[in-house]
Amino acid sequence: MPPLTSPRRSALADQVIAQLRAQITSGEWPVGSRIPTEPELVEQLGVARNTVREAVRALAHNGLLDIRQGSGTYVVATSELAGVMNRRFAAAEPGHVAELRSALEATAARLAARRRTEQDLRQIDTLLERRERAWESGAAEAFVEADATLHMAIVSASHNEVLAEIYADLGGVLRDFLRADVGEELRPEAHMDHSRLVEAIRAGDGDRAAAEASTHPFGCRAGVLESSGER
Repeated sequence: MPPLTSPRRSALADQVIAQLRAQITSGEWPVGSRIPTEPELVEQLGVARNTVREAVRALAHNGLLDIRQGSGTYVVATSELAGVMNRRFAAAEPGHVAELRSALEATAARLAARRRTEQDLRQIDTLLERRERAWESGAAEAFVEADATLHMAIVSASHNEVLAEIYADLGGVLRDFLRADVGEELRPEAHMDHSRLVEAIRAGDGDRAAAEASTHPFGCRAGVLESSGER
């Protein structure tokens, strides 16, 4: 990154915040990754330590970063809205999160069946295969990421930018709940076949795609929701 220059520290801090935010939103620092250390950022940005510290604290306050003493600073959200959603819904009722997912993903699947391109279908096929390989590997965290990425691709295939951005901003919340559903060990009864959803989208059958998508968020949670009387 080129050195930053500004006669006023407040303006300089704002520039540093903008540069760090760009690293996050561009995906160069993905969610879950540890950002460079304070000395490394000082060297990269060409600014004082206090300015870097101020910028990092501001992004932590906005929910994009998590400062963990003795471990480092980690990316936890890709936007301020995502950070707010992570904090706001961290303790939400699991059934309510499942209902929200069901509504969003059913709408997205219906639109994707109408609007998907050949490129969308190739991407979805690739991610479906990755999801199945992750399941077969037995690695729970890899499966969570692969499943979430597949669903994001289906939402993106709706070609509704507002829907896609809202879903992306909810990504951290949805991953956390899926992580809780799956647990540390993948269980055969928790596996859900997504091939029927993909085939419905490929066939342009919006009703069938929506019906398939609407049930997936409840799959892993069936036992939990039934025992709590939420279904």
